[in-house]
Amino acid sequence: QPLNQCPATISSTLENVIEEPLSFTETTDCGGDDEDEEEGQEEDDTHIQMFREAEISGLVDPVAANVVNVDAFGAKGDGKTDDTEAFENAWKKACSSAPSTFRVPKGKSYIVNQITFSGPCQSALRVQVSGSIIAPEDPSAWNGSNPKLWLHFYRVDDLTVNGGGHHRRQRSKMAVTFDSINNLRVRNLQVTNSQQMHVAFQKCFAVQAKNLRVTAPEHSPNTDGIHVTASKNVAIKNSIIGTGDDCISIVSDSVNVRAQNITCGPGHGISIGSLGKGNSEAEVSNILVDGAYLHDTTNGVRIKTWQGGSGFARTITFRNINMKNVSNPIIIDQNYCDSKKPCPKQSSAVKISNVFYKNIKGTTPSKDAVNFDCSDTVPCTEITMQNIHLVLDSGDIPNSYCANVKGSAQGVIVPTACF
Repeated sequence: QPLNQCPATISSTLENVIEEPLSFTETTDCGGDDEDEEEGQEEDDTHIQMFREAEISGLVDPVAANVVNVDAFGAKGDGKTDDTEAFENAWKKACSSAPSTFRVPKGKSYIVNQITFSGPCQSALRVQVSGSIIAPEDPSAWNGSNPKLWLHFYRVDDLTVNGGGHHRRQRSKMAVTFDSINNLRVRNLQVTNSQQMHVAFQKCFAVQAKNLRVTAPEHSPNTDGIHVTASKNVAIKNSIIGTGDDCISIVSDSVNVRAQNITCGPGHGISIGSLGKGNSEAEVSNILVDGAYLHDTTNGVRIKTWQGGSGFARTITFRNINMKNVSNPIIIDQNYCDSKKPCPKQSSAVKISNVFYKNIKGTTPSKDAVNFDCSDTVPCTEITMQNIHLVLDSGDIPNSYCANVKGSAQGVIVPTACF
């Protein structure tokens, strides 16, 4: 498949994110403060307790008395000069110092090739991106580099990355990758036009990601906005994502992932998976999507698994979600097949259970607004729907489709549940 060919950047500010609670109306902005839900808020489904028991801790901004400015190490920031070496040298200084701020100054554009910001560092570290970081356009600049990575943060515990600039990239597959990091804060970043995944958290523990804006052309394949893999205790808040693939994708070995106040569109919606590809084992549990506005997406909230896999996806909640012009608003697909050739029929499957859909409303062009296509050998179980109202764009009532699923319905369900 062709990759996204648009110029790409990373920068800071989310000027259009409004710092007020998300209203479930037709708005493309989302916000909210950085506080947890009020203690008195009703907790009327048991899935939410898991987050009370696994609150992210230790995420305190470092007191960074030592400021390491990339310009002091020879960076030009003129949008023409390769500043990679200056960034590498500045990083070595910041990482080996007392609590430090690694600063990318405002008002400049820095060309940076593939780079790994490696730890462990001497102490907690802040990265302040106030200017723009741009990947090189010339494909030859990537020779000898890992084409899958661009800005790669690796084993840097107690890290804060704060925006104030722009990250734009070409010719690499992952724009910003946070790899094997404990206690991570990422906020106020704008990432645009990645060739594939924009922001990836892999093998991370205790992550807070807030006020991110991710954009790519609607028809650019595999350009996931935020990708979570093999990570635990991850909170994604107050972010706006529009790409050619999943706005948020959560895949194997991810536990305790919470996404709140998300605006998604265009794109493929918010997905758990895909899981179980190549007869692999997958385990995903304790996932909460709470507060989202999805518009003009090919899917709404989706769980997708391949035939032949094993393991489980369980204890998943989707609640308080508005949709406008969303195809496949609610979908479980245990026969997912993203290949040019038909996938062979296999008996094993990732077990899907204990999934809760609550307070989901909106419009769809699809005749089947709810589609549960589960395995005939490993059916979906404990699927619960409460207060669902999905209608066609015309106002007519769509259908529900169920195959090999066991569940229950509570409250008013439109279209009628097919359990």
